[in-house]
Amino acid sequence: MGFWDALMGRSKPPQADLDALFALPSAALTLEAAATIKPTGVGAVCYRQSEGAAFSTMQSDVSELLDADGGPKVERTVDPYGFTWLVVQHDPEDVGGLVTDLHAVNSTLVDNGFGPHLLCSVVDFATAEGRPLGLVYLYKRGTFYPFAPAGEPRRDNGLELQVRGIVADELPIEKDLSRWLAIWGAPGLERGTR
Repeated sequence: MGFWDALMGRSKPPQADLDALFALPSAALTLEAAATIKPTGVGAVCYRQSEGAAFSTMQSDVSELLDADGGPKVERTVDPYGFTWLVVQHDPEDVGGLVTDLHAVNSTLVDNGFGPHLLCSVVDFATAEGRPLGLVYLYKRGTFYPFAPAGEPRRDNGLELQVRGIVADELPIEKDLSRWLAIWGAPGLERGTR
């Protein structure tokens, strides 16, 4: 940030710590052992769409990057609120591979100058009863929080608090509960919003 920006009250947005995502495989094992909450193999990156050829080219580059190794396809969806999601699917047992692909999507966005457009990443889980749960990573905060939809506009706060207690030693958990935003329409979690 330059002197003029400081004088005018402008600040640079904080840089996302994308490597924090690599703590998720360990947290997934802990969730399964402590509460029989298992990964579904679905993960997604959410961002605000930008106009222009550069952004369209970057989206194509992300899909080509992940599709090049014969791995899972990247699906692009737009939720009812206008946010774009790049969805990646893996074998539910391969949380490490899923996180690696999500990291690649995020890194491509950041490397192409679209880091400030990143909102969150989510890795989907399900309880033994089949209730959906997402572990959400907030880029601008560098923290995680659990989101358990129970039919819009309701959520399972008890399950969210239980999960927070289980993974608190594994992930940097967002302490401010008002920042535990509902991500209605998130791919993979929508079955909990019906």
